[in-house]
Amino acid sequence: MAVNPAAPTTRETILAVARGRFADQGFAATRLNDIADEVGIRRPSLLHHFPSKEALYKEVVLDSFADWVRLVEQATDEPRIGWPQVERVLRAAFTFFEEHSDFVRLARREALDGGPILTDELAVFLKPLFDRGAAFLQVEMDAGRLKRYDPRQILLTGYGAVLSYLSDAPLIAGLLDADPMDDASLAARREHVIAVLRSALEP
Repeated sequence: MAVNPAAPTTRETILAVARGRFADQGFAATRLNDIADEVGIRRPSLLHHFPSKEALYKEVVLDSFADWVRLVEQATDEPRIGWPQVERVLRAAFTFFEEHSDFVRLARREALDGGPILTDELAVFLKPLFDRGAAFLQVEMDAGRLKRYDPRQILLTGYGAVLSYLSDAPLIAGLLDADPMDDASLAARREHVIAVLRSALEP
């Protein structure tokens, strides 16, 4: 007999609703009362789980970025070399961002608005991944398996190429006269970015 997945806990439901609200409205415009109403609980019950809006926001952002870290760990759990490893991580990143649009909007709002925690805590949280990626690229470049560039700039270029397309989808829709988020458009963007980076990096 198939086992039904456990229903989300109240805490998990609060986090899911809050993630959508913070992503859509930003930190300042999001109200705890609105989150509580959408969850179907009263504000005091919400505050039992999260003592303040700042605490809830921090949990939402760190939890969202933890999902990204887990994906990167999975994409790099088997040692690979050269371009195949770069492509593997790129494809995993595209898949993650396409499936987690709330994450994309949260990351953009944090970066643009200077949210309450990104500058300090997220930098500490993400820098080991960034340094690890740069070190991998440097080793592969030194071995001649990738063309030589500044590895940190390559990482920033890849990050921007993936994230900006998804976060700026409303603007891009007007430029393309098409839905940039439909399957065909996403696939075209994914393959284009991968092809450009492959041309730049593969010897």
